[in-house]
Amino acid sequence: MTPRLERFESFIRERQYLTNISPNTIEWYRRCEKWLPCESPTQDELKALVVRMREKGLKETAANAVFRCLNAYLHWAGGSERRCGAGCTHPRIHRLREPQLVMPTFTDPQIKRLVAWKPKAKNYHQRRLHLFVLFLLDTGARSAEILGLRLKEIDLDNLLVTLDGKGRKQRVVPFSFELRKALYRYLKEFGCKSDALLFACRTGTLWSRRNALREVRQLCRDLGFDPPLRTVHAFRHTFAVNYLRRGGSVFHLQKVLGHSSLEMTRRYANLVTTDLQAVHERVSLLSNRN
Repeated sequence: MTPRLERFESFIRERQYLTNISPNTIEWYRRCEKWLPCESPTQDELKALVVRMREKGLKETAANAVFRCLNAYLHWAGGSERRCGAGCTHPRIHRLREPQLVMPTFTDPQIKRLVAWKPKAKNYHQRRLHLFVLFLLDTGARSAEILGLRLKEIDLDNLLVTLDGKGRKQRVVPFSFELRKALYRYLKEFGCKSDALLFACRTGTLWSRRNALREVRQLCRDLGFDPPLRTVHAFRHTFAVNYLRRGGSVFHLQKVLGHSSLEMTRRYANLVTTDLQAVHERVSLLSNRN
C-alpha cells in the first residue's frame, strides 16, 4: 500500500470509528480517493483534477458529490479540529454550478400501464419485478432501501415498512392496502423467511441495482414507452409530485422520503407545467372577472 493510500485509509478509519459511517460510505470514499493526484495536492493540482473529471464526462452533480468527499479529506489532512468553513486555509475544490433541471417523472398513462401489467403467475422474476415497481410507486423509497428490505421489516397488519436510509437512519413508512394485496400474494406463492431479503435472487443473494434497473427499463419498453431518465429514481420523483398534487403536506413528505432538510424535499416536489397553469387560472386577476 502506498503512503497516499495509507493516509487516506487513516482518514476513513477515523470516520468509521468516530462518526460511524456506513459501509456504503466507506466504499464511496475509496472510489472518490482515486481522483486524487497525490496525498497533499496543491490548489493548481485540484483545478487540474476538476478539468480531468469534466473531460471524462462527469456531470456537475456527480462531480460535486466527489468534491464533498475530497474536501472532507483535505480538511482532515489540514489538521483543523473545527468545522470546515471560511477560516480554513487548506486547498479545496469549489462546487460546480448545477443546472436546475425538471426532475424526470412517469406520466399517469405510464403509471397505469405499469400497475396494470399482469406478470405470469409462476414466473418468479416477473412477479418480483412487478412487486418492485409497485413498492417504488407506493412508498417513494430509494431503490437501495427496497432492494435491501427483509420480510421481518414489513408489518402487514399495520401497513408499515421500516426502511434503512442514508447515514444508517431508519424510518417507518406507510403503504397501501393494494400493495399489501400484492405482497401477500407474492409471499403466498413463493414464500420467504422472516430474515430473508424480499427481493432476493433465486439463490437468496442481493438483487443488484444494475440488474433491477435493466429489467425496469426493458419492462417500460415492452409496455410501449421509453423509460424516463434516471429511471428507477424517477419513481421517487413521481411519488413526490403526486403526493403534493393530491393534497399531501410537504412536511409529511419530508419524513416519508427521509430527507434531513426541507430544501431537499422541495427539489423533489416540483410540479409539472399543467399544475402551474391550473393554479394560475384560479389566481389570475384577469380570470373570472365579470
